[in-house]
Amino acid sequence: MMRRHPGLEIHPDASTNLAFARFELATGARLRIGPDVYTERRRDAVCFRVDENAEVDIGAGTWLYTDLGTIHLRAMRDGHLIVGPECWLHACHISAKELVELSRNAWVGPGSRVLDSDQHALDADQPQRTEPIRLGEHTWISADVTIMRGVEIGDHSVIGARSLVTRSIPPHSLAIGNPASVRGKVGDRSKVGLIRPSDSTFQA
Repeated sequence: MMRRHPGLEIHPDASTNLAFARFELATGARLRIGPDVYTERRRDAVCFRVDENAEVDIGAGTWLYTDLGTIHLRAMRDGHLIVGPECWLHACHISAKELVELSRNAWVGPGSRVLDSDQHALDADQPQRTEPIRLGEHTWISADVTIMRGVEIGDHSVIGARSLVTRSIPPHSLAIGNPASVRGKVGDRSKVGLIRPSDSTFQA
């Protein structure tokens, strides 16, 4: 696969099920997948689209979970998407035109979208705008959440289902709503973990 796609680097300890993913790499694109990155054996259930001179990094121990739907990971031209290590992505859509960074053990749930730019210009006088997004360590973005450009989610914070996040959320916060606002506190999430897949479950 790496011979077929210049710019693709897959660690030999990553899941062999990545052979079933869809890879679209343009000229000058870089996609790096670290060790112990797992996914299920479903064809095209993980879609990587990396445009010209863009970069995507998938950190060690990240789980790309596709039982409820496809994961779309995209870096637009000159953009950078950083995932992990030890992240959990579940049937979500993440798009970076400038920079999207998911820190250690960040979770993004099914149907959620993380978008660092407006998808289109509003009109001739109001062009598309782009601002970096950062999800802090041990954060949990639950189901059907949309995170807009310029947002930073503080470490150990949780965003409730179907929220629209347009402003940054401080660390250790529970935020819910449209637009999302802080409704409570969250303690230390560093000991909250997922049951990690084993080789016998996901490997060929």
